[in-house]
Amino acid sequence: MKTLKILVGVAFIIAISAFAIDKVSNPETDGGYSIGDIATDFKLKNIDNTDIALADYKDAKGFIVIFTCNHCPYSVAYEDRIIALDKNFKTKGYPVIAINPNNPKAYPDDSFDNMIIRAKDKGFTFPYLFDDGQKIYPQYGATKTPHVYVLEKTDKGNIVRYIGAIDNNYKDASSATEKYVEDAVNALLKGEKVPVETTKAIGCSIKA
Repeated sequence: MKTLKILVGVAFIIAISAFAIDKVSNPETDGGYSIGDIATDFKLKNIDNTDIALADYKDAKGFIVIFTCNHCPYSVAYEDRIIALDKNFKTKGYPVIAINPNNPKAYPDDSFDNMIIRAKDKGFTFPYLFDDGQKIYPQYGATKTPHVYVLEKTDKGNIVRYIGAIDNNYKDASSATEKYVEDAVNALLKGEKVPVETTKAIGCSIKA
């Protein structure tokens, strides 16, 4: 009887450990998209007051959707790298689509008017959309700014191929040794499997 209890205890510990490892190795967000899911389209207001949808990009091969904002120091640290991603991949069929998911009532720095100012000051080369009513970021499962979703455009829809951080060093681009988004898009352009499909997004929590 004592041996049976020990065996049951060991089995329980192994099961818990396996679950914990799985959660670490698959840091996808709760309630949002997972790798292989088809992302629904959206129509959101851009800083030029036009409405933007993924369907507008007829010639796109996919998208680099980045939830970001004006005030978060992590987002600010990545702005030049986001611009570089857009300049590098837009002409290859993978444009950046930036979305501000924050509630401006909770954080006035992230108002639509301030989005316009920030985009002009930084010279954004990509759409900067406002998630009015905060309807889109929960669908994706974004929790941080920045939080990236690389989508591949297929006959079935826009399939999620990567979720997580831009790279592994938010403080210094030159010190980043793993460029997750860049590697993901380059793999897709070559028709290859994305080498790292999920990472933990590092940034400020989205303000509801």
